Amino acid sequence: QLQLVESGGGLVQPGGSLRLSCTATRSTLDYYAIAWFRQAPGQGREAVSCIDLHGTNTHYADSVKGRFTVSRDNDKNTVYLQMNSLKPEDTATYYCAAYTLALCVLWPGQEEETFQTWGQGTQVTVSS
Repeated sequence: QLQLVESGGGLVQPGGSLRLSCTATRSTLDYYAIAWFRQAPGQGREAVSCIDLHGTNTHYADSVKGRFTVSRDNDKNTVYLQMNSLKPEDTATYYCAAYTLALCVLWPGQEEETFQTWGQGTQVTVSS
């Protein structure tokens, strides 16, 4: 059964960059659109980005557009989220999730039945 593992989080100063990775284990990412979500303490979960199966279509929340870039390497079973020009308001736990479909037609939806699986999350803290 597909499992997702996020990595790459950490502490970074405002204006800095981080690259998050979402790696599949026990199965392949080859069938799924992959989305990134984030949740800050005391706040609801926010959709950040989505990339379809072949990486030809990507989607971004307005709050990250122009600063974040999502990509995937299916040979490495990994999806990446490059985060540049980070702001304190980007501080959150970031999760990747596999939709049950190959396209991002379900994004930014968060109904549980539309996901194959979620990762455990990686913490991103933007602070001076």
